Amino acid sequence: MSLIRAFRGLRPAAGQAGAVAAPPYDVLSSEEARAIVHGAAGKPWSFLHISKAEIDLPRDIDPHAPAVYAKAAENLGKMLAAGVLVRDDTPCYYAYRLTMPGPHGNHVQTGLVAAASVADYDSSRIRKHEFTRPDKEDDRVRQIEALNAQTGPVLLAYPVCEAADAHIDAIAQGAPDADVTAGDGIRHQLWALKDAAQIDAITQTFEGISALYIADGHHRSAAASRVAAARHQPGCELSADAFLAVIFPHHQMKIMDYNRVVKDLNGLQESALVTRLGAAFTIEDSARQVHPARPGEFGMYLAGRWRKLRIKPELIPGDPVASLDVSLLSDHLLGPLLGITDLRRDKRIDFVGGIRGLAELERRVDSGEMAVAFALHPTRMDQLMAVADNNNVMPPKSTWFEPKLADGLVSHVLD
Repeated sequence: MSLIRAFRGLRPAAGQAGAVAAPPYDVLSSEEARAIVHGAAGKPWSFLHISKAEIDLPRDIDPHAPAVYAKAAENLGKMLAAGVLVRDDTPCYYAYRLTMPGPHGNHVQTGLVAAASVADYDSSRIRKHEFTRPDKEDDRVRQIEALNAQTGPVLLAYPVCEAADAHIDAIAQGAPDADVTAGDGIRHQLWALKDAAQIDAITQTFEGISALYIADGHHRSAAASRVAAARHQPGCELSADAFLAVIFPHHQMKIMDYNRVVKDLNGLQESALVTRLGAAFTIEDSARQVHPARPGEFGMYLAGRWRKLRIKPELIPGDPVASLDVSLLSDHLLGPLLGITDLRRDKRIDFVGGIRGLAELERRVDSGEMAVAFALHPTRMDQLMAVADNNNVMPPKSTWFEPKLADGLVSHVLD
């Protein structure tokens, strides 16, 4: 198949998008999801009944129990029977616009909802930058198989392509088919494109793009690949041969900082840690929060004080992974000084998405829960793409993308 193709999307019926659209399944705990759908207002048609079906079962149930996936399928059936979700009659592409308000104006990005080729994922034309965990893959495989649908979109980026930009902008005109402002203030708008000639032109334009890049959704894409392999029929093109994706121009993507907090100083006193930092960093006291302004710059919050750290230039290598700020912090501070060498498993470290702000770092240190916090400069899209182009992987928790895609606005049914 081609790199991308149109598909018959399953989406909220007219006037139902606000009732259906939900936060991504992996940004909420089960209790947070329960509070949303079973609270005072109630949300009987929230997509959380499908994406986190444990909320409709006893609280002590394992979220990965077979009953949870069965409940998700039951809830999907109820929404179909009630006409809350309907499927388009013909294959479509969809324009998806996200608008996130901010202190310096709105951030806007507009992408294309499409079915992306599993074969191109398997061959690394759709490029990865993270390792996946088998247990998380297993969860997504079970969800896809139970629903016979992919409901969580993979966030992709494409490199500079003005023709693709123009195609997407042309779809996103006039009144949208769905227009929802979520509780976090993010606006989600969706337009459907059914014109066969325009669809063919978009498919051909993307066929000329050398590579797509996974920004978020490595487990969802890996699970789709496993499902496709299990269903493969030689000589037949199946809907399972593609996965649900939203593809944005890389220059519109917004990566926020992904910060670190550590429980203790690995037996060091504050003064000893600061002294030893001088081997790899220049250190400057700060009377205010330190928002790193450039790569190689870090904020450290320790004992109620902020300090600005700058890595010494001669320590920055040319390697695309080793030169990342997350790597520099690990290689010259977290590992040698604080004894944290396995970011995936070490329970002494935690990670705080930049959307929570530096005040969250201060709160966790001031409360005594953590001993020290580090603010990082956000990873750039060109860095992510360089890592993926070299078939490398980034350290854990390297990127925090905002705004997040909603679940439920479009799903991909596997015929």
